[in-house]
Amino acid sequence: MPETSKTLKSIDPVWDRIGDEARLAVQDEPLLGGLVHSSILHHATFEDALSFRIALKLSSGEMSEQMMRELADAAYRDDPALGVAARADVVAVYERDPACHRFLQPLLFYKGFQAVQAYRVGHWLYRQGRRDLAYFVQMRVSEVFGVDIHPAARIGQGIMIDHAHSIVIGETAVVGDNVSMLHSVTLGGTGKEDDDRHPKIGDGVLIGAGAHVLGNISIGYCSRIAAGSVVLHDVPPCKTVAGVPAKIVGEAGCSQPSVTMDQLLGAS
Repeated sequence: MPETSKTLKSIDPVWDRIGDEARLAVQDEPLLGGLVHSSILHHATFEDALSFRIALKLSSGEMSEQMMRELADAAYRDDPALGVAARADVVAVYERDPACHRFLQPLLFYKGFQAVQAYRVGHWLYRQGRRDLAYFVQMRVSEVFGVDIHPAARIGQGIMIDHAHSIVIGETAVVGDNVSMLHSVTLGGTGKEDDDRHPKIGDGVLIGAGAHVLGNISIGYCSRIAAGSVVLHDVPPCKTVAGVPAKIVGEAGCSQPSVTMDQLLGAS
């Protein structure tokens, strides 16, 4: 059978929806036309738009926008999983944040989403052995967004960080898929150890505002950590912990706490 050449249009529902929303946004608010066109409508792919936003936000007198753009472009070309994770993050923010009404909002306005995408580029640099550049990205993310994620930390997809003020995630921390956390969360160590010293957060975990999870401990999947808690010991799956130090106070209350975002202790 003779070989046929046929170009099929790629299907990217997240990017298509962002484009549709962007065109409506320009109609509704012409004063934002320059921002929307430069950040979304001038780009052919979601990855191109992400590279542009990351470069625009992280560039400085120490690293030009063009150089930052080249680094981000290289990351997205080399590792398609970065774009897949970013799409999952957009959907997560839209589904879990009641203040988010359009897919374009995280890309344009939400520092939690933007900080995580910039971290992903820094993590790619770290894995490539370009560690000083990775640390530079970490520094700029901290300066610009108030979010400090070590580039060696491992973070899954479908991540929602609401408000994203004063987030700290340490070097050996691991965050699973579909995790939600609010502002002022720390995933830190307990001293000056120089080994595996940070928490391992399971899939579907909800971490409330101001919670501190410290040490090389495991937080079981689909568990809840109440706001202001200090967690120093392992947490079984599907439990709710609260207090200083945190103790188990009940069941998680539902099968997907990170999606429902229900933080009422009585829900268990």
